[in-house]
Amino acid sequence: MMIVRNKPLSPEFLCYMQDFISKYNVPGPRYTSYPTIPHWHTEDHTESRWKQAVSDGFWRNGKEISLYIHLPFCESLCTYCGCTTRITQNHKVESKYITYLLKEWKLYLATFGGQPIIREIHMGGGTPTFFSAENLKTLIDGLTHEATLSDDFVFGFEGHPNNTTEEHLKTLADLGFTRMSLGIQDFDPEVQKIINRKQSFSQVKEITALARTYGFTSLNYDLIYGLPKQTISGIAQTIAQTIALKPDRIAFYGYAHVPWVKAAQKSYEQYLPSPAQRQKMYATGKKALMTHGYHDIGMDHFALPTDSLYEAFATGKLHRNFMGYTTQDTNLLIGLGMSSISDSWTAFSQNEKLLSRYYERLDRNELPISRGHQLTTEDLIIRRHILNLMCNFETTWEVSELLEIGFGFNTNLLATLVTDGFIQWTDTGIKINDAGKPFIRNICMALDARLWRSSQQTSFSQTL
Repeated sequence: MMIVRNKPLSPEFLCYMQDFISKYNVPGPRYTSYPTIPHWHTEDHTESRWKQAVSDGFWRNGKEISLYIHLPFCESLCTYCGCTTRITQNHKVESKYITYLLKEWKLYLATFGGQPIIREIHMGGGTPTFFSAENLKTLIDGLTHEATLSDDFVFGFEGHPNNTTEEHLKTLADLGFTRMSLGIQDFDPEVQKIINRKQSFSQVKEITALARTYGFTSLNYDLIYGLPKQTISGIAQTIAQTIALKPDRIAFYGYAHVPWVKAAQKSYEQYLPSPAQRQKMYATGKKALMTHGYHDIGMDHFALPTDSLYEAFATGKLHRNFMGYTTQDTNLLIGLGMSSISDSWTAFSQNEKLLSRYYERLDRNELPISRGHQLTTEDLIIRRHILNLMCNFETTWEVSELLEIGFGFNTNLLATLVTDGFIQWTDTGIKINDAGKPFIRNICMALDARLWRSSQQTSFSQTL
């Protein structure tokens, strides 16, 4: 696979980018899956069909699996957040939730029909470090007790700088965790105040140093551009502070404004930057990161050349799933916990979003799934090409392959993308040019047959 090396962004390029913002800034999916959730055929998805898809995937993939654990509790609401959370300061909820997570895991162990080989565990949320270190140990011990760990297993967790303690880091390191992701978003106190996500630079610096002391080898910072009251100079300062701490990876992505899903976002609509300002923020941050040795990987992600995420990208082994970008491609992802999503490659399944319903279903010894989708032959073909674009910035196909699915791509959009210099499109594939990388969601939309054939109106965040 040919890797396109990073080049500095010139002022002329930045002006060139501005010309296309109004044209391409439309609602669009982020493509953590294909088909996207609004186009799932849930009526065809039953517990028995999902169990069969899981069993098939388990044996097809040599018993190797990835695990995502959704830990939904937070002590306070971050108003920008679009995740499924439960806000509480009652830490008595921890033990009960872990009991039910392990009960769900037992149901999957019975479904597998064999001992799983775990290649990856990722704890997300919510705030995983809401849970005590002792309770997190109970959870991980319970998950790994009846499983084998792969020789190259990777364990990671998301932490809040305000409540991630030295005890958390020591306990998780002892359990085999080597990856930590911190939700920073922005270091500007004014931005932190309006989104209710407050942590100081000194706190982040301290927890970063502690993590390295305990042997964490891959640290990620989540940063967001397009937040209320954010400025271009403020973004530049946040990026400079981030570079000073030198995390191995950085997720630098656009704020998703979805007030029809998260009502708290309505309170600051008047403070949101314009689409043009958002793009300048992104370009400013990207240029600074690349100048300081970070490489542009996939969509909205950057990594140092010493990090495994860059190595996976450079060797064509980068994978993307509901957890985001990962170095581990098992093709069988089991999501545990309320609202979590699982992927057997041939089917998707999402758990109940209400905690009470999640508990009720498990009390009946049922997998707590609420919706899902069984992928068709066309879905599987298109999924692979969108995944290739998201991970490698290019994809190739056989003409016979497209004939099999009736060439469901939006050829008018593809032609426009060629004219605008964003892609190279031939009879056998698509390659994304440097100028097209910020528009990767729009490019993937051109391949989204279900999107273009659908008559239903779906609501997505803006692509830029």
